[in-house]
Amino acid sequence: MSWTGRSASVLVAAAMVMSAAACTAGSGSGGEESASCVNRYTYQDRSYRDVANVNFTLGKKLGAATKPPCEDTGGQDKDEDPVTTETAYEVDGISPKVAIAIGDTPKTAMLFAAYSGSELPPEVQKLIDGS
Repeated sequence: MSWTGRSASVLVAAAMVMSAAACTAGSGSGGEESASCVNRYTYQDRSYRDVANVNFTLGKKLGAATKPPCEDTGGQDKDEDPVTTETAYEVDGISPKVAIAIGDTPKTAMLFAAYSGSELPPEVQKLIDGS
């Protein structure tokens, strides 16, 4: 491969890393993550972030959860990333104030928790430990 080809490959790789880094979590005030692209929703004025690889039992349908737009462009292109909504469900044995499941259908629902700072709620941690 020529020097020009290698340089172009390095630039493309660097651009990919930078765009991925734009959507990673950073530390905000109070120890809370303040990333713009974190998979998060709001439901009844509470914010929830996704929790991966957790076994849970879905409860009844609660209503609509709202996903705010990703703000990784510094306020530019707001028209391109509209607010979306999906269905929120109860998680058996856990208050909706602590955790909910969100998805288009019960089969696709994922667990979302209301964090206190950077700590998972103890009820959610118990689910993880039991998984």
